[in-house]
Amino acid sequence: MDKKAKDNLSSFEKDLEKMETLLQEIESGDHALEDNIEKFKLGMELSKKCKKALEEAQQKIKKIIDGK
Repeated sequence: MDKKAKDNLSSFEKDLEKMETLLQEIESGDHALEDNIEKFKLGMELSKKCKKALEEAQQKIKKIIDGK
């Protein structure tokens, strides 16, 4: 695995962990509504990043399978 692929995987995993943390914080009910809205907004941004990373990985896998 090349350095860029390792960095992308590391970034994806960190973003996923951050999303899980944000969800736990929101579900705990220990924060003000405005804080939870900001956490939700950040979670949505991270979700979009993770989705894009997964789509890119899917395209790479498809190229490998197709022999390109």
